[in-house]
Amino acid sequence: MSSRCHLVYALAPSGVSAREANDLLNEYVADESRGLAVWHDHFVGEHGGAVVLDTRDEQEEARLADSGPLEGWQLSIHPLTFSLSAVGFSAQTSFTLEQYRGVSL
Repeated sequence: MSSRCHLVYALAPSGVSAREANDLLNEYVADESRGLAVWHDHFVGEHGGAVVLDTRDEQEEARLADSGPLEGWQLSIHPLTFSLSAVGFSAQTSFTLEQYRGVSL
């Protein structure tokens, strides 16, 4: 298997505080067994966040199915089309800014 980036969209269940949601998402991001965390951010107004992970082998990709510290959260995991690696995610970011907003990095 080759490298591939995945977008993980994570929403905490009701009753989880913003602080706890941030800590749990950060714990998820820090777990290197799910691949290389390329980017992440937390949501404003809803507790949760999004993560882009570069899975470099079958074991890392399989770990995406294990919610770990996000047990009970609503998780949605999507492989990305053009971001086949961390470098590809960066290139896609630059391409989008240049092509759709005329901004060069």
